[in-house]
Amino acid sequence: MADRQLILALDIGSSSVRAAFFDHSGNLLPKTLVKIERKLKATASGGSEIDADAAFRQVVAAIDGVLVKAPKGEITHVASCTFWHSLIGIDPAGKPTTPVYGWADNQSREYVEPLRKKLDERKTHNRTGARFHSSFWPAKLLWLQGGNARGGKGVSSSETNQWISIGDYLTLKLSGKLATNISIASGTGIFNIRENAWDDKLVSFLKLRHTQLPKIAPDSYTFRINSKFAKRWPRLAHTQWLLPTADGATNNIGSGCTANDTAALMVGTSGAMRVILDLPPKTIPDGLWCYRVDHKRAILGGALSDGGGLLDWLRANLNLPRNGDSIIAKRLPTRTPVTVEPFFAGERSTGYNENARGAILNLTMANDAVDIYQAAMEAIAGRFAEILRQIETVTPVRNVVASGGALHNSPAFTRIIADTLGREITLSNTPEASMRGAVLLALETIGKMKYKRR
Repeated sequence: MADRQLILALDIGSSSVRAAFFDHSGNLLPKTLVKIERKLKATASGGSEIDADAAFRQVVAAIDGVLVKAPKGEITHVASCTFWHSLIGIDPAGKPTTPVYGWADNQSREYVEPLRKKLDERKTHNRTGARFHSSFWPAKLLWLQGGNARGGKGVSSSETNQWISIGDYLTLKLSGKLATNISIASGTGIFNIRENAWDDKLVSFLKLRHTQLPKIAPDSYTFRINSKFAKRWPRLAHTQWLLPTADGATNNIGSGCTANDTAALMVGTSGAMRVILDLPPKTIPDGLWCYRVDHKRAILGGALSDGGGLLDWLRANLNLPRNGDSIIAKRLPTRTPVTVEPFFAGERSTGYNENARGAILNLTMANDAVDIYQAAMEAIAGRFAEILRQIETVTPVRNVVASGGALHNSPAFTRIIADTLGREITLSNTPEASMRGAVLLALETIGKMKYKRR
């Protein structure tokens, strides 16, 4: 159909860049998906990073690839989502002065305690929705300013003109303009989720100027690509691009978890459980975070550093039998006496302990690798149960919709989580839920779809 209207969707994650086409009803169009695998570089000092221009080139390559598969029709909009909490410094010319630091980068962990000593963490958490932790910008910025990066040299204010996210860098490279979506800003840890503005107290404490942070754009903000990329992609020359949104928020929307009684539970390399609310709660539970979906909705939840990644690590290092999941399934509901502390990648929710470490306890000569594997599943499920308990101090949860390869590939793990939560969970069959959520937000913005509570 020559008059068909299309939306190009991008999911710019930490482990892959994905692109696909959707129609204006929010349906993924068959045979259009392109996926480029990648990994953030892990360093001995706790780094988790990627070169900003290399990351941008991967997005360009994904767009090149998906346009080859483009159906006939008008590409009216580009909608995208990116991983939360990324940080890049750029100079006055817009060139990166740092790598892209991801949420798992904990090189700034020594700056968390000074933040807790000098500032009231409870009040800050209730304004920004974020605890003090190396995942967020305050500790990272103190670390960068303090000379602990780049071989002991701090990032000078004359060299670094602004601090932005990976999505902001994409916008800048494609359009020459800099603006950020409120959901991305709210995940930095220096954004006031109640006033929908950068948090003045933290900006002052970090010795920043507001001009060093990107402007918060209205939800309806769009841009067009510059002449260089219009020449490369003629079909996108007149397309309206929406600002990248946070993938955690779009995952909820794409999987249908938009009501405050429906939680999205995701287990990928990491894990998360989230509910969408109309407003941030009056008091945010200590172990949870609260960010923005957009100017009219908030999202409350918790995130685990150890999810499917821990299970992958155990499979790689314990010589597990191939039928390990089947063995566990036959045992259920019996629990293993082995105990795993699931902090091999550190702790975010609910304790935000920078010094937390993984452990395998209560082993005897009678135990085997499958016992350890099952104990890890039970431990991850237990962390989700604590997140759910804290969410329910704000809003009752009646439905849990789960997604992620770690669950789809293991009915045993799914059963363990359901038993630990004490309720049935529904496995989502929505393909590319995060991309679809970005598309649904775009359709809502342009008036093609009305937001509904389920």
